[in-house]
Amino acid sequence: MKLFKYRPYFLIGLFSFGIYFQTVSASSLDTLAQFMRTTKSAKSHFTQVVTSPSKEGRKSRVKNSEGTFSFLRPNRFKFDYEKPFAQTIVADGQTLWIYDLDISQVTARAQDKALGSSPASLIASAPDLTALEKDFTLSVEPDADNLQWILATPKVKESQLHYVKIGLSLNADKVTLVKLEILDAFGQKSVMTFDSFESNPSGLQADSFKFSPPTGVEIIKP
Repeated sequence: MKLFKYRPYFLIGLFSFGIYFQTVSASSLDTLAQFMRTTKSAKSHFTQVVTSPSKEGRKSRVKNSEGTFSFLRPNRFKFDYEKPFAQTIVADGQTLWIYDLDISQVTARAQDKALGSSPASLIASAPDLTALEKDFTLSVEPDADNLQWILATPKVKESQLHYVKIGLSLNADKVTLVKLEILDAFGQKSVMTFDSFESNPSGLQADSFKFSPPTGVEIIKP
């Protein structure tokens, strides 16, 4: 029986949107602005649940994965998927690297052309709200699970993304990213939950996002 093997490439495909926002409640907007202003870098463990859309005669498929995520504004981030398959996605400021360990393959793309904006760049790259005003409509979702929620809908109709929901926790003056809910244009839903989120950790520098392809791996440059 062929196993359903989820690879988070669609996250890379979603790196082609920005944000245009309309009137948003002061509380949610201020919380997002504070997060962007005060969190210049971060690292966290995450779990991800991806649910494929159901089709005639076939039930939805669910895939669980987990790993670590880190970022350094304005243009560096890294996903290290640990389970169920090892995969590394690194944006080093110039190149987007995708390393699939099980097939010994590295894909390298120019970062500015491959990413644009995305769930990752939304939370990791933009320096302030002004930088998020271009391509998204932001609207307020009701508070739930003790989180403040913002719905980001792409303005571009041809986007591979349907929406992103951002769940933030505000505790005193500290804002923490807790969840991202992503629905793509094909009906696939991804929920990423961040735990042990650490803002502005010591030791996280630009060198932390350098990537050198291991010897012997196949390198693809589309």
